[in-house]
Amino acid sequence: MTETAVAPEGGVRDREATPASRPARLVAVASGKGGVGKTWLSITLAHALARSGAGVLLFDGDLGLANVDVQLGLAGGRDVGPLLAGVAPLEDCVQTSAAGFAVLAGSSGTGTFSALPDATIDRLAAVLAGARGYSHVLLDLGAGLDRTVRRMAATAATLLVVTTDEPTALTDAYAALKLATHDKPGGDRRIVVNLAASRAAGERTYATLAKACEKFLGARPPLAGIIRRDPRVPEAIRRQTPLLTRHPHSEAAADVSALARALL
Repeated sequence: MTETAVAPEGGVRDREATPASRPARLVAVASGKGGVGKTWLSITLAHALARSGAGVLLFDGDLGLANVDVQLGLAGGRDVGPLLAGVAPLEDCVQTSAAGFAVLAGSSGTGTFSALPDATIDRLAAVLAGARGYSHVLLDLGAGLDRTVRRMAATAATLLVVTTDEPTALTDAYAALKLATHDKPGGDRRIVVNLAASRAAGERTYATLAKACEKFLGARPPLAGIIRRDPRVPEAIRRQTPLLTRHPHSEAAADVSALARALL
């Protein structure tokens, strides 16, 4: 098995990898609409998986507005740019967070990812899936439903679509699920309700979206989890500290931990 760095024009550069390398499980986190807490959820889920003993790599797939490293308070200097350019392997581009999982940061302020050819996106996904030392690779996809978001989502073994109870969030989540069904029939797609006023409210939000999917798409995506609204979340974000570190016993922390257990 080889570890592969993505090269320009969709090319690749191979390096020898250990025979013990095993493919990681790719889990994409998407939303359609921005502002539903997708990146925060990706970070907190990565942390929860790592606390369960999983080797986790979190990739910030929103290159134009990358902010995973900002939320974690990571110093700059390492990001996906050299990997995409084919001048460095994956292990030279990742950073290790204090929360115990690795981060492949995006390159904020660039439009590079949106312009990548499909072949390069596929090879990048292959590099992430073949990464040594990780059982799970989380893909924090950018908001929207452009070509690159859809392409990366289709490479994942599991797609988590995040929504809230806002009508626009539900509409965009449905659109994301519809396109994912078209791009990858039979794929593993699940719904996460974030910022729920209560578990019961979250279940109602899920039922609304699932009913629309069942009626128009012929499938009812399962509920992956409900994350309750928690005032400790924005406070932890302002402190650039993961919620499970700053408020490990909060309601939202418990909910994301339950989501991690379900994935495991």
